[in-house]
Amino acid sequence: MLLLHCSMSYLLLLLPFCSWTQKLPTRDEELFQMQIQDKTFFHDTSVLPDGAEISSYLFRETPKRFFFVVEEDNTPLAVTVTPCDAPLEWKLSLQELPEESSGDGSGEPEPLEQQKQQILNEEGTELFSYRGNDVEYFVSSSSPSGLYQLELLSTEKDTHFKVYATTTPESDQPYPELPYDPRVDVTSLGRTTVTLAWKPSPTASLLKQPMQYCVVINKEHNFKSLCAVEAKQSADDAFMRAPKPGLDFSPFDFAHFGFSSNSNSGKERSFLKSSSKFGRQVYSKPRVDLEKICIGNKNIFTVSDLKPDTQYYFDIFAVNVNTNMSTAYVGTFERTKEEAKQKTVDLKDGKVTDVFVKRKGSKFLRFAPVSSHQKVTFFVHSCLDAVQIQVRRDGKLLLSQNVEGVRQFQLRGKPKAKYLIRLKGNKRGASMLKILATTRPNKQSFPSLPEDTRIKAFDKLRTCSSVTVAWLGTQERNKFCIYRKEVDDNYNEEQKKREQNQCLGPDLRKKSEKVLCKYFHSQNLQKAVTTETIKGLQPGKSYLLDVYVIGHGGHSVKYQSKIVKTRKFC
Repeated sequence: MLLLHCSMSYLLLLLPFCSWTQKLPTRDEELFQMQIQDKTFFHDTSVLPDGAEISSYLFRETPKRFFFVVEEDNTPLAVTVTPCDAPLEWKLSLQELPEESSGDGSGEPEPLEQQKQQILNEEGTELFSYRGNDVEYFVSSSSPSGLYQLELLSTEKDTHFKVYATTTPESDQPYPELPYDPRVDVTSLGRTTVTLAWKPSPTASLLKQPMQYCVVINKEHNFKSLCAVEAKQSADDAFMRAPKPGLDFSPFDFAHFGFSSNSNSGKERSFLKSSSKFGRQVYSKPRVDLEKICIGNKNIFTVSDLKPDTQYYFDIFAVNVNTNMSTAYVGTFERTKEEAKQKTVDLKDGKVTDVFVKRKGSKFLRFAPVSSHQKVTFFVHSCLDAVQIQVRRDGKLLLSQNVEGVRQFQLRGKPKAKYLIRLKGNKRGASMLKILATTRPNKQSFPSLPEDTRIKAFDKLRTCSSVTVAWLGTQERNKFCIYRKEVDDNYNEEQKKREQNQCLGPDLRKKSEKVLCKYFHSQNLQKAVTTETIKGLQPGKSYLLDVYVIGHGGHSVKYQSKIVKTRKFC
């Protein structure tokens, strides 16, 4: 039996900080139930009771040790460790029991310090070790007698955990058993609802023990234990408030959990009592991004009030109502369906339409030419970040591409065809764009652009009052306008990015910022480059330069902005 018939010398060895008259717990149920009601029995001890799950606390990088004695050889043994909100490192080791009598055969117990030193000097035999945040266990059908030590360590943060040890694992079975297929299945998926199903625990069907299932929903990850869920629910971990450093408290010392130290069982124990010592309530409100629902013994459940197009994680825990101990099924995750199709915007032949797409949102447009056509051309100008465009003709997908800047797509026409265009925004932010659909591509208002829309500055041509820049053109004759704006020396990329909306035309710029406008083109693309010297600048100042190309229909596109700085001394 575990922790049974230990002599006072062993007791003093295991409990050096306890009272001299304290006794070890036994598996006499009446006596054991009486002992756990007496908080002074377990206070500041490192002894594991037989057949009872305990909760305890670990400070980061501070190991904690628990001890128990197995008196007889060939004793069954099971130890289960449950990390709650941080990974643990733990190991179980065995040491031989020290001799009770002294070396002279007098029969008198050795002095306490000698026994302590004897144990500390012996490393013991390591039986099992584990590192991680899974619920892990050690099981042996035949364990030798000796002193067993369980050592735990948390390297990430202060945390709490649970431990269960027993010498009668076959008859105890406090944790619910999982079915042969422990997975949670999604049987129905909607925009705001998800239906879950799982196979029932054999603990309820075969052992006839009272069971209930608890469903946990969150947006971050799956959980491996119910105490990890409880730790997450308490935003400031008030459920298991850390004791003061140096105070090794027992899980049965209810004063650490917000209970009154009065042992009167007639009074209701409540986590809602205010603690004047800490100046706030001990129980904190559950986090809004995690929900736990206990549903009785049903093994199918529909989660409602979810957000569309959002990924959720679902966990099921089987809970033994008698012991309040739980086992986790293999959780699952699923993304809810997208919102219903939005209103479709009609495009008119040859007319530019402005479109705003929310972050990760979608917009649908429709183009239905009034006359028969051989070709249809789409001009898309993405003003900020990239946008995904999909074009379907009578339900058939013809085009799916990401668009940055100005792009032109020409598709083969079909009599009486209808085109559905889907524009999908990216994850970084909202998107703005202009789109034009036409069956007459020669009459379009978008200017043609070179592949490279950067502005190049010539460092050797800088002076105290001027800078020289160049940019590429096209074979098509276009109008180019260049603007300048003085900026601070600490003008950064974030500020520059906010002004990179390519759809904002020169009509929004101040007249004083305009340098000049000119027409330019070249049939030889290798020679399609123009330079310009911007004069009248101040020494040692920074300027933001923008070049706009303006099409025949008046639509403009801005090149990539460029920051230049004049020389301070000439």
